[in-house]
Amino acid sequence: MNTENNTLPAGMLDAQAFQVQLECANVISSCKAVIATATAYLHQQFSQGTPARDLIHLRATFIDTLLAALWDRQDWGSSELALVAVGGYGRGELHPHSDVDILILLGDDCQGCKGQLESFLTLLWDIGLDIGHSVRSVAECAQYAAADITVVTNLMEARLIRGSRRLMQQIQKLTGPEKMWPSPDFFRAKLEEQAARHAKFADTEYNLEPNVKSSPGGLRDLQVIGWIAERHFGVESLEQLTVEEFLNPEEMEILSRGRDFMWQVRYALHMITNREEDRLLFDHQRELATLWGFEDGDKLAVEQFMQTYYRWALALSQLNEVLILNFDQAILRKDMADDIHTLNERFQIRNGYIDARSNDLFTRTPSALLEVFQLCVTHEEIIGVAAPTIRLIRDNRHLIDDAFRADERNKQAFMAIIRGPNKMARQLRRMNRYGILGDYLPEFGRIVGQMQHDLFHVYTVDAHTLTVVKNTRRFQYPDCEERFPVSSRVARRLRKVELLYIAALYHDIGKGRGGDHSELGAVDAECFCRSHGLDQRDTELVVWLVRNHLFMSAVSQRRDISDPDVIQQFAEHMGDEEHLDYLFTLTVADINATNPTLWNAWRGSLLRQLYTETRRALRRGLENPVDKQAWISEIRNAASGILEDRGFTEEELNDLWQERGEDYFLRERAADIAWHTEAVAGHHDMDIPLVLIRNSIDSSVANTTQIFIHARSHAQLFSRICTALEQLDLSIHDARIYSANDGMSLDTFFVLGSDGQPISEDGTRLRYIKEHLTENLGGTASSPDIVERRTPRQMKSFFIPTETNMAVEQIKNVSILEVATPDRPGLLARIGKIFVAHGIELQAAKIQTLGERVEDVFFITDDQQQPITDPKLSDAIQQAIRTELDGQTAV
Repeated sequence: MNTENNTLPAGMLDAQAFQVQLECANVISSCKAVIATATAYLHQQFSQGTPARDLIHLRATFIDTLLAALWDRQDWGSSELALVAVGGYGRGELHPHSDVDILILLGDDCQGCKGQLESFLTLLWDIGLDIGHSVRSVAECAQYAAADITVVTNLMEARLIRGSRRLMQQIQKLTGPEKMWPSPDFFRAKLEEQAARHAKFADTEYNLEPNVKSSPGGLRDLQVIGWIAERHFGVESLEQLTVEEFLNPEEMEILSRGRDFMWQVRYALHMITNREEDRLLFDHQRELATLWGFEDGDKLAVEQFMQTYYRWALALSQLNEVLILNFDQAILRKDMADDIHTLNERFQIRNGYIDARSNDLFTRTPSALLEVFQLCVTHEEIIGVAAPTIRLIRDNRHLIDDAFRADERNKQAFMAIIRGPNKMARQLRRMNRYGILGDYLPEFGRIVGQMQHDLFHVYTVDAHTLTVVKNTRRFQYPDCEERFPVSSRVARRLRKVELLYIAALYHDIGKGRGGDHSELGAVDAECFCRSHGLDQRDTELVVWLVRNHLFMSAVSQRRDISDPDVIQQFAEHMGDEEHLDYLFTLTVADINATNPTLWNAWRGSLLRQLYTETRRALRRGLENPVDKQAWISEIRNAASGILEDRGFTEEELNDLWQERGEDYFLRERAADIAWHTEAVAGHHDMDIPLVLIRNSIDSSVANTTQIFIHARSHAQLFSRICTALEQLDLSIHDARIYSANDGMSLDTFFVLGSDGQPISEDGTRLRYIKEHLTENLGGTASSPDIVERRTPRQMKSFFIPTETNMAVEQIKNVSILEVATPDRPGLLARIGKIFVAHGIELQAAKIQTLGERVEDVFFITDDQQQPITDPKLSDAIQQAIRTELDGQTAV
């Protein structure tokens, strides 16, 4: 960008009038005025449809003019200096709130310039510019550049605004590839940078809140290409890559339009947020969808906009991949003979990459569009797909039609990919990137770029699905065993592991169509299995897995898995160990692919407990359920044994336990019963709550902190406890509530800290928790205030109404109330107050937090310890909860 050849529109800046203003008026106020005028002009132009590509160059030109005028006002004397634009500003690309990065180069005679430099930089800050600056000599620049790839990259984009052209030429000479960072080293360093950057975004273009600058397929991917091309070929723009024959005209068109789109999105983000913001957060996506003219229809406007974004991100990511492969050949292998190994008459391996042996291969043999990936999973030495072959795949996707899908050879090839021994999940992701997976499986194509508005998924449906496949595949590898020991062992003994992969591929494929996605997916899975030659047994297993893929997670986190009846019912639903094994591994893989924050040791322990107890029930035989009375007797005897060793007599224990119901002994471990009993026996003032805290040793709720509270029972006790725990920044994950016949309540809460971990064994912290709970739960204490915190931004973007359901559980003689709603401060306390208002007693609770969403289950009765059978009361309770929570969300 040559500033001398750029002029600004009259409505943006009158350069001559500005010069006069600088001489006659206050400099700071004059500069602020022209900045305001220029900014308003650019905003108006954007709103009138002027492309962002023109506006970012206009803003850079304006800043050039402004800085040059202010530089010229300084008395630099005979000192040799240079004012240089670097970074994005150096490229001549300035979005509304991008930093203005400058470098001031110092010559040898600048010792007396310190005051002027400070005055100049202070002036830039005073007039409101976001300046990023460095002041260095040529030698210092060269020293820093030699040691840091980011510094030399910035200097490659350096552009002289004012001052010494000689200094500028020196720095360009000293930091060129002949002196440092020769193109092979530069290329490798940039590849490492890109890999690290992509890893921060899980190597996918399909994050639900992508970064338009840094995510895969974003603007940085294009800049990397430009930097590498400039370093090696000396090109000054991406357009020149067509001259070098690295891009064909069609690809250049995609690159140009995709870059314009990303510029437009980034410019709009800066405009609507009034700050430098490159993240496409949920709260901005709706505004952008409106700006782009999308309207709600069969798909929401925001979904249409984001699918447009994802298509461009994927297209730019593919171009980045192709060009990187071409640069690898031109830069790292230019003096090396090609290492070619023939695979068959259609394909060869060239320098580690699979390559079509003729340009008309796919036209002559369409089935090779799947064979290329089949060969990748059977030949471990293949690194990836060669750039020319990627282009051929992209150009021949149209050959995948109904006849192609019906061809038995292609069905066998696809199943061979699924069964492949090497990097199967990676090949499926590659097939998705090139568009082949969605073309071959149209039902999968419908979920590509499909958003998920549920407050806990962080990827689009297709990206999540392929991550689930990857996770199921990882269970086969030794390095996964440490983190997932049970899942890894179970997965390795599956009869046909490919059935697990197919179930993973289809488990969410029904999303976005309306209706129950599990049922819709089961239908699609059955069609796939039958058309691809699976026998009846295997087909039924895959269909069952897709239909039930949420079931094990729901039971583990929403039912009382310490209850033998729950285990028996779940075991009956499983039917046999094979179904249990498959569903367990699929469930673990699914949760871990949903959101990195969802999986923790507590959630893992619940699944392991449910798996272990169910397997024991299946091996015992479904016709031999656990005898409850025998179970209670066994637990009581075990607890008695512990306590008698500590000096308790059988008579004392009978007195202490006589008011506790059967449910207490069914659900609690002997060690916990002994812990409770010993503490209660030594606590004599019943008006002061007894509070015990320790990290849980109960395998069903392991990796949580266990808080036991023994206090006088009253209607507001649950609400008070929840509020007090929230004030302590503790999240409840499980609760067991028992009301003894003597008017005392024995409540156990399993909690985690704000970091998702059990409370540390810090004596000071534990003492404070005990004191806070005791003070707030005592009989004379006033009700603690419900915590008020800022509503999470995701909840502001998506209004998701509260869902409730109530049903009677005949076996337990309770009503089960399910509440699914966005998480918010004071949630449980508010529900507790509604229970009080309707005369409801809480017997137990299962608390499940999924990202910003909770799915809580409450086991409740009326004040006569009976389930809620009156439909009017049931409706009133549920309506009160929905009104309270949704009204609070709206605020």
